[in-house]
Amino acid sequence: MKAVVFDGKLRLVPDHPTPMPDPASTGGEALVRVSLAGICNTDLEIVRGYMGFKGVLGHEFVGVVEEAPEGHEEIKGRRVVGEINLYCGQCVYCRDGAQSHCPKRSVLGIMDRDGAMAEFVTLPVNLLHVVPDGMPEGVSDMEAVFVEPLAAAFQVLEQVEFMEGDRVLVMGDGKLGLLIALVLKEYTRAEVTLLGHHEDKMSIAETKGVKTHNSKNGKPEIPYDFVVEATGTAEGFQQALSLLRPRGAVILKSTVAQGAKLDLAPIVINEITVIGSRCGPFEPAINALADKKIDVKPLISATYPIDQAVEAFKLARQKGVLKVLLDMKL
Repeated sequence: MKAVVFDGKLRLVPDHPTPMPDPASTGGEALVRVSLAGICNTDLEIVRGYMGFKGVLGHEFVGVVEEAPEGHEEIKGRRVVGEINLYCGQCVYCRDGAQSHCPKRSVLGIMDRDGAMAEFVTLPVNLLHVVPDGMPEGVSDMEAVFVEPLAAAFQVLEQVEFMEGDRVLVMGDGKLGLLIALVLKEYTRAEVTLLGHHEDKMSIAETKGVKTHNSKNGKPEIPYDFVVEATGTAEGFQQALSLLRPRGAVILKSTVAQGAKLDLAPIVINEITVIGSRCGPFEPAINALADKKIDVKPLISATYPIDQAVEAFKLARQKGVLKVLLDMKL
């Protein structure tokens, strides 16, 4: 099969071995024929050395189940998206419902598990979610490929209870920052502001009623109750601290390969709460797309055939570019 591989160098492998479902997997694994895969900032950071990963890239995808294990034949032929953390199910974290922190976990296309930028991918059936078909509640492939990052945006709501009138600043007008701002605006009564420096990207949020502030015009004057840091930069955390009121909270979303020097004194002096935030729940994300509450289509900058994956990554690295997709059918 064709696959996008990073092994110290990003390249398209035309004859990569097709993965086979593991019969020893608890509950069984399915073989999924990938339709679309998205290039995420984490993929770009892996190519820069993040996590030390080598293998097939990709963790944002939608596809069709080609083979299903015994007892799950009903999902064969169905369109699905998949969660990315494969866990043991036996440890204290798994038993406590924190499977994404299982010490034995592998992470699709990020850690110890080949990803979905390929014609086929395997995943345990308990990590697959069927994408609704039909109209008006149907979700297109172009929308479904956003389920994983949209779920990461919904994770913020799982971790923080936002009250009416809370002042929330989302830092970063990239893909994740936009999704977070849109989710907060739609599903909370907080006062949401998006901080960025690309007018065209911020306008996507503005059309949904999100306030925006261009960083080229200086730092926002109002201290915020919450700052969601989604800049994708090593400097974002320090900037977030400077925008919080005393006893405010910062929610960290960025994963970067580059390190950064940090002045931790403001955290102590201002009694700041720091919350790390990673993966999130798929069902609210799928429902938001099916109910047309969140429109992700304006976030698509380009779609490339898998044969042009290297060129697609070059575009995805450019400033001002949002989501770049890889189409396995072209």
